[in-house]
Amino acid sequence: MAGHLHTDEIVTTGPLLRPGDPGYDEERLGYNLALDHRPALIVGAEGAGDVAAAVRWAAARGLGVAVQATGHGVSRSAEGQLMISTRRMDEVRVDPGARTATVGAGARWEQVLEAAAPHGLAPLNGSNPGVGAVGYTVGGGMGLLGRRYGYAADHVRAMDVVTADGRLRRVDAAHEPELFWALRGGKGNFGVVVSMEIDLFPVAELYGGGLYFGEEQAAAALHAYVRWTGGVPEEMSSSVQLIRYPDLPVVPPELRGRFVTHLRIAWSGEAAEGERLVRPLRAVGPVLKDTVGRMPYREVGSIHHEPPMPVAVYDRNTALGPLPPEAVDTLLGLAGPASGAPYFAEVRHHGGGYARPPRTANAVAGRDAEFMLFTTSLLEPGGTAAARAVHDRLYAAMRPWSTGGAFVNFFGVDDTDPATVLTAYAPADHARLARAKAAYDPGNLFRITYAVEPAGA
Repeated sequence: MAGHLHTDEIVTTGPLLRPGDPGYDEERLGYNLALDHRPALIVGAEGAGDVAAAVRWAAARGLGVAVQATGHGVSRSAEGQLMISTRRMDEVRVDPGARTATVGAGARWEQVLEAAAPHGLAPLNGSNPGVGAVGYTVGGGMGLLGRRYGYAADHVRAMDVVTADGRLRRVDAAHEPELFWALRGGKGNFGVVVSMEIDLFPVAELYGGGLYFGEEQAAAALHAYVRWTGGVPEEMSSSVQLIRYPDLPVVPPELRGRFVTHLRIAWSGEAAEGERLVRPLRAVGPVLKDTVGRMPYREVGSIHHEPPMPVAVYDRNTALGPLPPEAVDTLLGLAGPASGAPYFAEVRHHGGGYARPPRTANAVAGRDAEFMLFTTSLLEPGGTAAARAVHDRLYAAMRPWSTGGAFVNFFGVDDTDPATVLTAYAPADHARLARAKAAYDPGNLFRITYAVEPAGA
């Protein structure tokens, strides 16, 4: 198909890359290497004008439009379609007086952190600073200040978006409010967000880090953690990961080749109170490693210390309600040290600010969840079916404690079926999203995502 595409009619300041061109592979591949697709054309956008030109060009040829900043959230194949790479659009501007940041489509959270930190301010970023800020936010955005302030999408003031007609629109609560509602939670279904204005918060420091328990303490640590979450204030965000670390030189020696229960702590109140709150977790038993202490907020990425290098992964998630001891035991049986599980399992604590409705309503659901279960498998070529089977077994076993929902930002490459996408939204909100899709993208140009079909399609 690429051989028949003529790019004479598309004028951009950024590069146009086709299969075989120098830099094409670097541009098409992101953080998650699970999709080895080859778009017919990649537009390396340098501004909103490039994005608008690319959208108009794709629409005229009936091509779907994929958008990629970092590639952490790849969903479905863009084979033979058009990809807009936004990584060059990475400007970040901070207004310390207004406590806001204007963030370009390709900016990573680490850039926002560095721009906000000198002013004693923090964004509602996620656990991995290398993730693209806009893609994270349009999917909701669950981070290490979330139990205190809510979802990142709850604190967007305005967005600049190129819609399917090639128009650049400035949308907020007063201007095109239905599109503004849908963009915050709709995960790329309604246009290309070229910049957003977001709130920042007066958090300069955390009491945070990780407690790493060995195999012998796995059950005690997981049970203690779940009980502990029932009494912590909203300033405490936390999670736990069950993981067998590979025996590789890049892994710290004390963790290398071991099964580890990793408790992650992010307390945004006074450090002394944080130390008091964490004391019951430290009392579980001896730890392999303890990194919990005072840290500048700009170092928040060290808490989860997720791998920075690209990998091929299969992800799955579900929203959970209360977790009684039998739920914890079920999880330990299928993801604990004796399970031989070919995945990492993570439980994140919700509630608090996540449960509160935002000042300006948006499409983000899951506000009734108390926890989220998220699992990841490293993929070998052709390994998707096998990964799906073992994840199916775990999620079937945990179904009695699931709310039936899920979180769109934590979907994987196997979660693009419309029935699966529906689990990320309240039914009435999904119907509303479909009506907004019919209004702003009736031809379903932006379908290379966790797609919401236009109403009436």
